[in-house]
Amino acid sequence: MSTVSKVVLGVSAVLTAGTVAGVHLRQKQERERLREGVYRDLERQERKKENIRILEEQISLTKKLEAERLGQTTLSSGSSQRAGKQ
Repeated sequence: MSTVSKVVLGVSAVLTAGTVAGVHLRQKQERERLREGVYRDLERQERKKENIRILEEQISLTKKLEAERLGQTTLSSGSSQRAGKQ
């Protein structure tokens, strides 16, 4: 075998090995990225559940506050009507 053919064969082998190694590394990185995506989705779902719980709590508190204000308004308007009659 001539020297040129040996060099070409060697370069081809190195490039092939580099390509195979590069593809394997890339696949490993993509698997890691996909796995991280699953964890991010789970965290996002937990945050969403927590936000919904907080929103429902705020709605409940708002309704209670509005009911209290309505009750106070009714009481105060009834008191002022009585005061006007005396």
